[in-house]
Amino acid sequence: MNIWRIAKKDIGTKRIESMTEESKVGTYRFVAEPFHVDFMERLTMGVLGNHLLNCAGFHAADRGFGIATLNENHYTWVLSRLAIEMEEMPHAYEHFTIQTWVENVYRLFTDRNFAILNKDGKPIGYARSIWAMISMETRKPADLLTLHGGSIVDYVCQKDCPIDKPGRIKVTHPQAMGEYRVKYSDIDLNGHANSIKYIEHILDLFPMEMFRKKQVHRFEMAYVAESYYGDTLSFFQEQTGENEYDVEVKKNGTEVVVRSKVIFRD
Repeated sequence: MNIWRIAKKDIGTKRIESMTEESKVGTYRFVAEPFHVDFMERLTMGVLGNHLLNCAGFHAADRGFGIATLNENHYTWVLSRLAIEMEEMPHAYEHFTIQTWVENVYRLFTDRNFAILNKDGKPIGYARSIWAMISMETRKPADLLTLHGGSIVDYVCQKDCPIDKPGRIKVTHPQAMGEYRVKYSDIDLNGHANSIKYIEHILDLFPMEMFRKKQVHRFEMAYVAESYYGDTLSFFQEQTGENEYDVEVKKNGTEVVVRSKVIFRD
């Protein structure tokens, strides 16, 4: 079945004539469970990343273009870029809220933003992401402007996201930091290494003492290619400032799969 010809009664969506900006924002509440924080009792970047992706999934599913519906027709969402910037992390047992909304929709990509609010509703961080929809059979991108007759553009929201968009990352003087073989626990439902697992592996490159003295202020990911079970990932790092590091990950000694920028602060 062609995904773009699914009957509207099957997907539960219709063209929306009137929608407020507030109704376009999805709001989801969480608590920093003790098994989701690090030894400094701060929520880990990997868990936060998982929450962000889950919120993106909830928001899309509630509006008729979630991953479950797409998978039935051999399409899926893939994350292309992610930038997270935090002033502080939620601490153990603290409640916090994540808001998400669609900023732009292009033919092949869509921009989705996030705000992270503390227990008092104060923003403590923001994130920007770029997504593509691809065929699970050909791995080629689909035209988003034809999805459900173009109704995805009805959810574009003008809410502010006051952090920089993901930048271009280039590791010019790499230092080899080690290797890792992709294992069962790294693989997601799409059959390749989970995008959040790269975040965890990259942060594992830094010594424990770094996280005792500093915290991650900004974390950027650029996903270039997919890696699979059994692939060997090689990690390369370059320090580009006092608290700034660029990281490149290659699979099987050649192909770049991920580039990342990590900025710490005291």
